[in-house]
Amino acid sequence: MLLQPGEKVAVEEPGYPLPRRTFHAYGCQVAGVPVDGEGLVVEAIPDEVRLVYVTPSHQYPLGMTMSMRRRQALVAWAQRCNAAIVEDDYDSEFRYSGRPLEPLQSQDPSGRVLYVGSFSKVMLPTLRLGFLVAPPTLHAAFRKAKYLADWHTAVPFQAAAAMFIDDGLLGHHIRRMRRVYAQRHDRLVGLLARQFSGHLTPLPSAGGLHLAALFKAQKGPTDVAIAEHVAAEGVAIYPLSTHYAARRLRQGFLFGYGAIDLERIPEGLARLRRCL
Repeated sequence: MLLQPGEKVAVEEPGYPLPRRTFHAYGCQVAGVPVDGEGLVVEAIPDEVRLVYVTPSHQYPLGMTMSMRRRQALVAWAQRCNAAIVEDDYDSEFRYSGRPLEPLQSQDPSGRVLYVGSFSKVMLPTLRLGFLVAPPTLHAAFRKAKYLADWHTAVPFQAAAAMFIDDGLLGHHIRRMRRVYAQRHDRLVGLLARQFSGHLTPLPSAGGLHLAALFKAQKGPTDVAIAEHVAAEGVAIYPLSTHYAARRLRQGFLFGYGAIDLERIPEGLARLRRCL
């Protein structure tokens, strides 16, 4: 709805690979923009970018939260350059420390931020339900585009999810799972600090369902090679380097803890340690 083939899109570097591939498939020019401890570096957005895809609440994959200063700068950039922002807020319901910042969209007075959310992390990936909060001026166009794309999302799933929300069960579920995931997060952070201090540096993360850790030394086997070795031992971890589009600047791992019981985390890490 917002782009023509050949136009330029900016994504985070490193970032979520699937949106980058989607933009490429549509014929767009995709530019990677570096991130630092405050999130996307707004000053590094290339000229003539028409849309920025960003994960400000919990940057994927590194895990930082975009600072208020950067959020204000990004919204101001979009207004100045007549561009759009897609805010992918995929797991901000699960935050374990500090106060969550308001969505980027709430700081946008000109209707340039499109807020995208999903029930995949909150409930289950197989539900395949998401939502888009778009400026009112785009509602009619997006409804037509949705109709042309697949008519509509499965009605029974939508109705069941709506009842789940209206009855207060979704809020109860999130509060309960926040406690469960916080325990897994803390266990993972503690074990990495004690048992992997010579190999990995966990990056600060206040929430979500994954944790990133960087190699302390870049010599030796790559993160891809180690991940393949560990997979043969029955443990799934994700190499950080594969989230870079151009050069694989940093090596490390992403540890997902959304689908592993608390008691199984130590054994998974023990198998990883034997492979290092």
